[in-house]
Amino acid sequence: MKSKASVACSAALALSFGAWSAGAHAASSITSPERTATATPIKHVIVVIGENRSFDNVFATYVPPKPDQKVWNLLSQGIVDKDGNLGPMAVKALQHQAIDSTVFQLSPGQTGSFPFLPQPSTGLGALPVSLCEYSLLDIISGGNPAHRSYCSDIALHLDQQYLLWVGGTGQKSFYQPPTLPVPDCRYPSNLPNGPYALVGASKLNTCGHPYFKLAITPTRFYDDTGDPVHRFFQMWQQNDCSSASMAADNPSGCTHDLYPWVATTVGWQITANGQPPTDDEGTFQGGLAMGFYNMQAGEYKYFSSLADDYSINDNYHQPLMGGTGPDSQALLTGDVYYATDANGNPITPPSELIENPDPTSGSNNFYTNDSPGKDDLGNTSTGGLVNCSDANQPGVAAINAYLASLPYKPFNGGNCAAGHYYQVDNEYPSYSHTGGPVQKGSEFPAGPAFALGPQTIPTIGDALSANGISWTYYGEGFPQAAEQPLANQLYCAICNAFQYARSIMTTNLKNNLTGLEPFFDDVRAGSLPSVSFVKPDALTDSHPGMSTPPLFEGLVRKVVESVRSNPALWADTVILITFDESGGYYDSGYIQPIDFFGDGPRTVMIAVSPFAKPGHVDHTYADHASILKFIERNWGLGPLSSRSRDNLPNPTSSRSAAYFPTNSPAIGDLMNMFKF
Repeated sequence: MKSKASVACSAALALSFGAWSAGAHAASSITSPERTATATPIKHVIVVIGENRSFDNVFATYVPPKPDQKVWNLLSQGIVDKDGNLGPMAVKALQHQAIDSTVFQLSPGQTGSFPFLPQPSTGLGALPVSLCEYSLLDIISGGNPAHRSYCSDIALHLDQQYLLWVGGTGQKSFYQPPTLPVPDCRYPSNLPNGPYALVGASKLNTCGHPYFKLAITPTRFYDDTGDPVHRFFQMWQQNDCSSASMAADNPSGCTHDLYPWVATTVGWQITANGQPPTDDEGTFQGGLAMGFYNMQAGEYKYFSSLADDYSINDNYHQPLMGGTGPDSQALLTGDVYYATDANGNPITPPSELIENPDPTSGSNNFYTNDSPGKDDLGNTSTGGLVNCSDANQPGVAAINAYLASLPYKPFNGGNCAAGHYYQVDNEYPSYSHTGGPVQKGSEFPAGPAFALGPQTIPTIGDALSANGISWTYYGEGFPQAAEQPLANQLYCAICNAFQYARSIMTTNLKNNLTGLEPFFDDVRAGSLPSVSFVKPDALTDSHPGMSTPPLFEGLVRKVVESVRSNPALWADTVILITFDESGGYYDSGYIQPIDFFGDGPRTVMIAVSPFAKPGHVDHTYADHASILKFIERNWGLGPLSSRSRDNLPNPTSSRSAAYFPTNSPAIGDLMNMFKF
């Protein structure tokens, strides 16, 4: 989760005063002569990172164009049919209720299934109207039509700018204090228990209150939804992993059957009065996590075409349970950041920053201290850090007991160094965009009291520069975030692992961080670095609540078409398209536990390149460390550190069980997606 309440106000400023500008862009800093030799014909890797979608949320009904290609999704599993209705094997995704009233349990005792899904809620994040309408009409212009021409985004082609003008729930919003979210009237209160088509089910709406303004049309795909809970302990519990459920077709025993129960009992640990919820709508979640889009009905059409023409992986995972910050940072480190002092030494953080998922007295699963807190919504933060080396810390024993039941040993014994409080939920960097210390109220609402402290864990940027390989992080909104304190709410600081790293932010390597517009300039000029990371801002990243899937598809389309328009660049490039994490959306895929932190559920991986196998679906188990392994193998680099997941071997598997590594824990290097 990102800071959505303040994002909305900042979005108004950005949209009203025009597209993000380029800002200064320094040449990529390297510390040795440029290395050009590669193990494959690939000379340029571009990684594009969206927000918060599981594989089944996007590819639920995708059918590969080649009959010899198979895909694991809701349709192929028989959980849904091509029309988005529940299928003959819907029981595989049946969601259950449970009781946990003492200490955190990874797989609590169940009390039966939900008769119907709890009605989805508009949640903490969903805008009532489109981005442009919300910013111009509700915040700045008071409806002044003269301002409308300024609503645009550099991430989109001209013919895609209209996407900023569509969307919204049409209902009351959490962004309109003192209003709380409401059960989403676009969806009935008797949705069948299982995954539901977000667009198709909305046509069955029960809206009758005066806040609903949007017609029920096929443009529903452009509309916002609420934001499913996607925090660390919640996600572990939602996926319900236990030794009792281990089987040949599910070696890890994760049954994914507690998504609505966790959402309705604890959610983001936010309720109207701060007390445990009294019904299934009290945490502003309902059955929101079970929604998916239907490619068979034309949704995610551009991603479907990319999958047809290039290669996808249907066994690609977020590396940690939980949300945006830790998963985004793992993509650039293969590791997990932790609380430090000003010199980078591990510390014990303030108690309010330590997570405690044990239920409060008298509640059913309402955690004691595990909330994004008011800081992620405007004031102070709670939770976010865990000392997993100490079995007496809340929540740790349950995960360790499960890991001990696996038929293999976790990576590095669980990868928990003594006395380290690891970030399992979002905390801010202590460095400003210019490399100085963050001051409270300047660049981030958190300030130094709620920042992680300087990080000394090696990043892929350090390794590339040390070996003479050029790289740049193109973060949309980065220059404005450095210059305008409010604007950082659109730029995603928690997504940028480099901004936490002392080795980057206190050296010339910080010049490798820039905005998005220089990316398109570099593509046109043929001056793109060897490795590029492209991160959209909160408007176009597809994050549920504010952005929409077509907005991220629009950004990806512009990236792909821009690269293809430069034939020399296209000839030796791969564009890897993924999401930071699943966003708390239901996913039916296998999860391989690697250490205390994850893996988590599947998300998307699309490889776009003249060398990608066309129409191919790769089943090799992978996560964000696979991107690191691909880069390292291509340029002949070693793992980043002894802790980083790029140390893990490539998976071996049997033909009859391609999704399950026989040498766990193991992570692929994506090479099977290509024909070199």
